[in-house]
Amino acid sequence: MMRAAGIAAAAVLAAQWLHYPTAGVPRTRSGQPNLSAPAPRMADGRPDFSGVWENDGYDPARAEGLAGGPPKTAFFDVANGLGGTPPYLPWAAELAGKRKAAFGKDNPDARCLPLGVLQMMAHPLPKKIVHMPGLLVILHERNMEFRQIFTDGRPLPEDQNPSWSGYSSGTWDRDTLVVRTTGFRDGLWADFNGSPLTDRARITERFRRPAYGRLEVEVTVDDPKAYSRPWTIQLNQHVALDSDLLEYACLENEKDVAHFGGDR
Repeated sequence: MMRAAGIAAAAVLAAQWLHYPTAGVPRTRSGQPNLSAPAPRMADGRPDFSGVWENDGYDPARAEGLAGGPPKTAFFDVANGLGGTPPYLPWAAELAGKRKAAFGKDNPDARCLPLGVLQMMAHPLPKKIVHMPGLLVILHERNMEFRQIFTDGRPLPEDQNPSWSGYSSGTWDRDTLVVRTTGFRDGLWADFNGSPLTDRARITERFRRPAYGRLEVEVTVDDPKAYSRPWTIQLNQHVALDSDLLEYACLENEKDVAHFGGDR
C-alpha cells in the first residue's frame, strides 16, 4: 500500500489515449516510425522539445517498488541515478533514513500534494511538452499540474515567493537548453523515499533532444543546506507516439491515507 502511487501509475501507463496518430512523425522506408531521425527544429533553428514523453526504465506490466528487485529509476530513490548514496549532511541522512523506514508514507505523492520539479520530472506518469518561442510549458498528467520555463531572456526574480516548482529561466548553449530554477519552498522531497530538498536548493537542468524519439534531461541539485556537494542524475525520456494525457486527479476516491502506518 505504501507504493500505492507507483502501482497506480504503472496501471495508468497502459491506458492512455491510444491510436490517434501523432502528426509529423518521421518514417522509415517501410513506414515505421524512425525514432533515430534528427530532432525537429523551431523556426529559429533550435531543437523543438514538443511531444508526449515518458521516463526511461518503467515497465507498464510491473509496478515499481514491489518484491523482486529494487526500484529501477530515480523516482523512488535518487541513489538509483547516482550509483550510490547521495552526499547527505548528517541531519538530512537521518531524516531520509526515517522517511525510507516509513515507506515514504508522508511523501507528497502519497498525499496527493504537488511534488516539485525533481519528482515531477522523474514521475512514472507521462508529461507533455509544449515548446514555443520564449516559453516551454510542461503539462503533467499527474494531478493536471503544469510548469513554465521562460526562454525569453528574463533573469530569475530577486524577490521570490517560495513555491513547489520555483522560478525557471532557460538559456541556450548551442542545442542544449540550460534551465536554472530557484525559489523553492522548504521541505520538498527529492524522491519518494524521502531525500530532502530545502529552500536553499538550486536546480540546473540540461535538456537535449539528440534524436526524434529521445529527450535527455541532466539534473544537477545544489542544496548546501542538505548536501555536502552538488549531485547530478539523468532523467532521460522517450517519446510516446499516438498518445496523449488523460485527466488524473489523485484525490478522486482516495482511501489509502487513513490506513498508512508507521510513526510520523
